[in-house]
Amino acid sequence: MARHITSDSSMQKDTHDGDAQGYKGHSMLAPFTAGWQIDEKPLVIAKSEGSYVYDTNGKKYLDSLAGLWCTALGGSEPRLVDAAAKQLSTLPFYHSFWNSSTKPTLDLAKELLEMFTATKMEKVFFTNSGSETNDTQVKLVWYYNNALGRPNKKKFIARLNSYHGSTVMSASLSGLPPMHQNFDLPAPFVLHTDCPHYWRYHLPGETEEDFSTRLANNLEELILKQGPETIAAFIAEPVIGAGGVIPPPATYFDKIQAIVKKYDILFIADEVICAFGRLGAMFGCDKYNIKPDLVSIAKALTSGYIPIGAVLVCPEVADVIYSESNKLGSFNHGFTTSGHPVSCAVALETLKIYKERNIVEQVKNLSPKFQDGIRAFSDSPIIGEIRGTGLMIATEFTENKSPTDLFPPEWGVGAYFGAQCEKLGMIVRVVLDLIIMSPPLIMTPTEVDELISKYGKALKATEERVKELKAKQT
Repeated sequence: MARHITSDSSMQKDTHDGDAQGYKGHSMLAPFTAGWQIDEKPLVIAKSEGSYVYDTNGKKYLDSLAGLWCTALGGSEPRLVDAAAKQLSTLPFYHSFWNSSTKPTLDLAKELLEMFTATKMEKVFFTNSGSETNDTQVKLVWYYNNALGRPNKKKFIARLNSYHGSTVMSASLSGLPPMHQNFDLPAPFVLHTDCPHYWRYHLPGETEEDFSTRLANNLEELILKQGPETIAAFIAEPVIGAGGVIPPPATYFDKIQAIVKKYDILFIADEVICAFGRLGAMFGCDKYNIKPDLVSIAKALTSGYIPIGAVLVCPEVADVIYSESNKLGSFNHGFTTSGHPVSCAVALETLKIYKERNIVEQVKNLSPKFQDGIRAFSDSPIIGEIRGTGLMIATEFTENKSPTDLFPPEWGVGAYFGAQCEKLGMIVRVVLDLIIMSPPLIMTPTEVDELISKYGKALKATEERVKELKAKQT
């Protein structure tokens, strides 16, 4: 009935042989794709209001995804619409090249530098998405090391199951095999180390702290095998998002940061999903005491209303880049719409709303109800694990509460659950037998009750479906 997959140490070891493609054959990772599905009858959304969206037939759905981790302030927030309209009517566009800029661009940079307090940041480079942001991170780090006369210090270490974008560079950083297959990725300068998923990969009797120690030791072994002089940066999401909503185990980031610091390796915090309150802290770095050298942000920076992304750069890195670009006469990297004035105006208004409405405190107060309400279904015989933090959570369907006893893929357990949610008027993210929810941060307690109720009804129907499928096998 269940499909057993060999896991753990064999999978973890393959990540340290210096071959970034060594893990591709492990189907344990396959459910965690960040890709797209093609359907002859797609759900076409026509309107949004608060925590709800409406399709072209007028059917109302509770949006448990916040678009795609984005619409933190829900749909049709008038202040954001007004901010865009006002900027469009005065200065719809001007570039940020050749020592030019716009006031919204400069104001937003100043606001972000003041808002990020986990460690001091000095400069902001604007992009148009999270993918462009992480693509830019690679170029900045290479530029930095070339300026310091370290031409061999160019490799990046990311983690299995991580998601960092879909450009050539950011998809290479992502630790999701489906994003690499048939794209000739990952690029050879990218290495992948262990996924910090305690439930799936811990050894018998191993505590979270011991698990974190083992992963930190494995990271150090990988660095030493490759040569510390070749490793430029380590990139990590505070909580792995699209790769399965995987919070770090206890002491993980403390131990990982000590290793990268020991070998003069830059730490890049990918905050594209975690930033601006989703975890119950303004940034994931605040929650997990991460002291990064560079930070990637996007998505909720404008509540998803208009594209934007940004790199935050610490003084040590910024000073080297500034000095080198002066020597060369210019810094030759940028996009036509970097720091777009309309995007920046909407972002500024978004950040004002986060502060005025104390969104972080609101998430802190609401997340126990959300987390506890969904975790109350943990005893379900078809649920292997429910995991998450703040306003993000994942449900993984497996047999026998085991990370290795998977349901036959042809049963489509996750897809069936998602279809039941859609019938009930709720949208969830389905990735094979993994269900992800990341609702708007402005949800009310009543809306959380509605979400939990619909989840429970869909789960009951899915349990019955699994019973029927099992009966047919006997």
